[in-house]
This record gives sequence, structure tokens and C-alpha cells, in this order.
Amino acid sequence: MITLSGFTLSNYYNKVKMVLIEKGLPFVEEHCAMGGDKTEEMLMCSPLGKVPYIRTEHGSLCESEVIVEYLEALQPEPPLMPADLWGRAKVRELVTFVELHLELVVRELYPEAFFGGQVSDANKARVRKLLARNIAAFQRLAKFGPYLAGTDFTIADCAAYVSLPLVAMGSKIIYGEDMLQSAGIDWKSYIKRIEQRPSAQRVTADRKRDQEAAKAVRAAA
Repeated sequence: MITLSGFTLSNYYNKVKMVLIEKGLPFVEEHCAMGGDKTEEMLMCSPLGKVPYIRTEHGSLCESEVIVEYLEALQPEPPLMPADLWGRAKVRELVTFVELHLELVVRELYPEAFFGGQVSDANKARVRKLLARNIAAFQRLAKFGPYLAGTDFTIADCAAYVSLPLVAMGSKIIYGEDMLQSAGIDWKSYIKRIEQRPSAQRVTADRKRDQEAAKAVRAAA
């Protein structure tokens, strides 16, 4: 049995969770709170104290993309990667663009966009310029035909489903402009298509449940 550790507000946690559900692999979830001191037990599983990570009969594994590619190899059916080497490389390329060149860039805005903090005007301007460049580059790669890599649902779609809305919301809140939509990316229709999948429905329902619970705790404090 696989144990998935992390929390449902993490897009990377939810990417791994989607893959587990898509694969039909049995797993249990273990909640790890955000922030605070990291236990030695956690650091033995994830040396940087990051989530998600998994525990298996063979040991622990961290980094979401490493985990999902392990799951693909562990349970090849149904496939979430193309059979050919080139196709697999193109899926990895898309995941890198979504996570490294889009979500990780806009993540610098999260303190102000989502957590009541502040981001300097200089950083906002820098992020906006970089994000505009990277979105244009992403458009050259993404097929949306109807899925990110083409006709088949892949790991790239698991990454995009949990990250593209954050890119759109973060830019909308800070700049007053959904930069994905402004660039001509119909990400909302794409997300609605993915939402038809049971894996996406479960991930979203669990995330919303925990968001509401967190709001209730804050309201009672």
C-alpha cells in the first residue's frame, strides 16, 4: 500500500493524487501540516521538508515528477505516457513548462495574492515580464488537441489541471488580468474537460472540503 503524504491545498500533492486515482492504485493519505518544524521522520522521507512524498514497501520517494513517473512504471495501465520515447520526452517537456516556467514563476506572487502578504512593485514587474514571455513559449508547445500533448490524456494534464488555474488567478489578482486568457489560451474550457474525469472530481472535492474546514477554523479563532 502506498502512503501519500502532504495536504490537499498543494497542487503538486494533487498531481500525484490524480495519477494514483487514474492508475487505480490503492493508497492512503497522510496529512502533513504546512509550515512549522519538520520532524526527523519527515526529513528522512523528504530531505528538503517538501510535500508531496510517498512511502512504499521499498522506502520513501519525494519530488512529484519523480513520483508520478515511478507510478507510471509501476502500473503501466492505463498509460499516462506515450509508448514511444519521443512522445514521452514531449510530455516531460510540457510538465517542465507548466511547473517550472509558469507556476513557479507566478508563485512569487502568492504571498500577496493568496496569503495577505506583500510583493514589491519591482518583483511584480519582473514576474509579469517573465510570465508573459513564458506563456508565449508555452503556447508554442501545448496542443490542446484536446489534451495538452494531443489526443491522449497524460501526466502533463495532471500537472496542468492543478497548476494553470493558479497561474490565471495569481495574475488576475495582482495585475487585474488573467494573463493566460489574455494570451489567447482558453484554459477554462480545457479545465472543464479535465473536470469530467473522476480523478479530477475527487481531487477538487477534497481540496474544497479542506479549504472550507480551514476557513471555519480561522473564523472560530
